[in-house]
Amino acid sequence: MSPFSRSLTLFCGRIAAVRCHSSLTAELIENMDKKATWDRFYTESSSSSRTATFKNFEWFFGFDAVRDFIMPLLWTERHPDGVLRVLDVGCGTSALGPSIYRHSPLPVQVTCADISPIAVRLMQEQIQAKDIQPHNRSSRLEFVELDCTLLHEHYGSRSVDLIVDKGTTDALLRSKEGRRKAGLMLTQCLKALRSSGSLLQFSDEDPDVRLLWLETQARESGVMAADVAVQEVGELRGMSYYCYNVNPRPVV
Repeated sequence: MSPFSRSLTLFCGRIAAVRCHSSLTAELIENMDKKATWDRFYTESSSSSRTATFKNFEWFFGFDAVRDFIMPLLWTERHPDGVLRVLDVGCGTSALGPSIYRHSPLPVQVTCADISPIAVRLMQEQIQAKDIQPHNRSSRLEFVELDCTLLHEHYGSRSVDLIVDKGTTDALLRSKEGRRKAGLMLTQCLKALRSSGSLLQFSDEDPDVRLLWLETQARESGVMAADVAVQEVGELRGMSYYCYNVNPRPVV
């Protein structure tokens, strides 16, 4: 069993509000690239916690663990219109995107996107109920249903400043039929980023494997990664996690 799969099993067993039956666990491990899988996951998650307080479901770790990787990047980006565009791809019901919205002193347009409309609806309901306010009055937060392999239908080239991917690429790469989709997603992300932008992938995959995949996939897709750097986030429940920072550069 891969580290990601072990992490998934641990989550399912640890969070009582999400009654993750063995059949669902097996489906997630093998079919994490499928919309139907995530619809089932979030449906069962929400139905099992209707009488309880809503809790964000975090893959790997929450915002506090990676805050220092994300927030400094926002300070380095300045545009004439003053608003930084941030995309949390494969957001699920994580509090990552809303936390960026809450804590960024600079104005940001945070889009939290997920393939599951159920996850999107749950987050929309919770944000409205909690009336979360931004640090900067000009900041905006939205939740949208979006297939991460079809970013080009929603974002023009060089239009996004920061893309955050916490476990989404891992889910695709570990699925039986998801490797091709992971490559498409990377290509779409690199093309959507401004030349000064960054793609942050948070992952439990070993750097020797992920760095080679990132560099190879970027070249094959016609986009050269100007810089692919890695930093260790830390260790959680016996597993090491990493932050892969990818900066795009068009092939000349």
